[in-house]
Amino acid sequence: MRVLVTGGAGFIGSNLVDRLLGDGHEVVAVDDLSSGSAANLRAASSSPRFDFQELDVREDGLAELAGRVRPEVVCHLAAQISVRKSVADPVADARLNVEGTVRVLEAARLAGARKVVFASSVALYGRPAALPVPSDAPADPRSPYAASKLSGEVYLSTYRALHGLDYTALVLANVYGPRQSPEGEAGVVAIFTDGLLNGSPTVVYGDGGQTRDYVYVEDVVDAFARATGEGASGLRLNIGTGAETTDRDLHTLVAKAVGVADDPGFAPPRLGDLPAMSVDPAAAREALGWTAATSLPDGLAKTVAWARARSLSHEM
Repeated sequence: MRVLVTGGAGFIGSNLVDRLLGDGHEVVAVDDLSSGSAANLRAASSSPRFDFQELDVREDGLAELAGRVRPEVVCHLAAQISVRKSVADPVADARLNVEGTVRVLEAARLAGARKVVFASSVALYGRPAALPVPSDAPADPRSPYAASKLSGEVYLSTYRALHGLDYTALVLANVYGPRQSPEGEAGVVAIFTDGLLNGSPTVVYGDGGQTRDYVYVEDVVDAFARATGEGASGLRLNIGTGAETTDRDLHTLVAKAVGVADDPGFAPPRLGDLPAMSVDPAAAREALGWTAATSLPDGLAKTVAWARARSLSHEM
């Protein structure tokens, strides 16, 4: 089938492009390259079944492109992903994450697409009473970013009811792996990896007891690939491991993978950081037959190997 991937030059998007091409699909990637990188699509560009269009999803050209290529499925990953940026500039966040999503849905509808697979976020759960949080837990957005992701899910449901455009919303835990940038708040694995490989100081905030649910990018794109099918219609599904890992333990694991001393610096806690988060993937297992297949040590070893190879190639 033909799949349109928005945010296709980004960390998760480019890995998804590779997976879809590997499965034999035709893929059109859209990205404005504001945070994604054309280098992430270097391997994909050698395939005759791949096309890339540099385009902002808010531009009218998206509907024109979709009408021309007529994708069966749209995987929508283009987004502003920083909670702090959303708090500082909620209007800019809404323009990309709300208006952008509506334009993607409208383009999909006009092109006759069967389904949209949407990248949602654990941020929409706020501060749940118990962990791991199930996919049917009530939303409690506590940032404009979280509100924009919840808004996306509401629009998905509306388009399904109004136009018959099917969807699956995948709520992503903390995704890590090759191609993740060390720049930004969400990429703590990339930040630790980059610092420890380069001998730069690394920092753990508070006492290091804050927890997150880390899921490897290959497992995440497997969930997207499965969700492009007929199943999981109109569902929100958690994509995570259900396990919590503290910041301090994560640093230890990354240091072990790199092969250096586990000796981070410590800084005061950051205002607004969640103390703990993990998601229950049971619904994804039932609806998609999906499970996180990669252990954290194995995923970190692969991530470090990729980062080391990239660093060596830049030195040559």
